[in-house]
Amino acid sequence: MKKTFKLEDLDCANCAAGMERGIQALDGVISATVNFMGMKLILEAEDAKWEEVLKAAQKVADKYDTTIVR
Repeated sequence: MKKTFKLEDLDCANCAAGMERGIQALDGVISATVNFMGMKLILEAEDAKWEEVLKAAQKVADKYDTTIVR
């Protein structure tokens, strides 16, 4: 499954890059791209692990004081 999410409170490009790396490393993630200028996350993950991946991605985003809007 592949979806695009709005990001809130993402403050810097370095944070966006760190968040992207952290989400890409999660089990079940096929691809993840954080667009700092567009304030978007494009996330592709295995269907069977979708909800688990979303929860883990939000935990990564929390480290950067960012919210993934569903």
